[in-house]
Amino acid sequence: MTAKLQIAHTADLDASALQAARGLLDLVFGDEMTDQDWEHALGGMHALAWSADTLIGHASVIQRRLIHGDRALRTGYVEGVAVHPAHRGQGLGATVMEPLERIIRSAYDLGALGSTEEAAGFYAHRGWRAWEGETWALTPAGRVRTADDDGGIYVLATPGVPLDLQGDLTCDWREGDVW
Repeated sequence: MTAKLQIAHTADLDASALQAARGLLDLVFGDEMTDQDWEHALGGMHALAWSADTLIGHASVIQRRLIHGDRALRTGYVEGVAVHPAHRGQGLGATVMEPLERIIRSAYDLGALGSTEEAAGFYAHRGWRAWEGETWALTPAGRVRTADDDGGIYVLATPGVPLDLQGDLTCDWREGDVW
């Protein structure tokens, strides 16, 4: 199947495209998809795979700041990666990830995302590496440990940015799931 790929900033997507993206995420993630999760996927670049007028794949990359060592890294954080269940196994995950990975490599210090266990192999195959160190969040109450996220955060290194995958990684604050 050949899907039509659309790359656009949130501001350039019309209401029907945004509604289709939210509907796809609701279909794929069910009750786990919250309004806060949806908000996290907005404000950056989207890759949308269309079959005629039906959205069958989505991913977005938004900017965040992650702290590693003594650096605040401008990070392209991937959100809302979903492929319609009837279209899995056709390379659509790669189709929506490729342009976002190009954006990350050319515009950010680092790429990062939170992965489910089921998707970990997909990301590892694409060159994403599991963060092995401790994860933290910089919250209004200070720096807070996010041990439940350990092992589920993946990073895509960019040239010239040294990383110690066994060190600490701290994310900026946001409502809902911080990672």
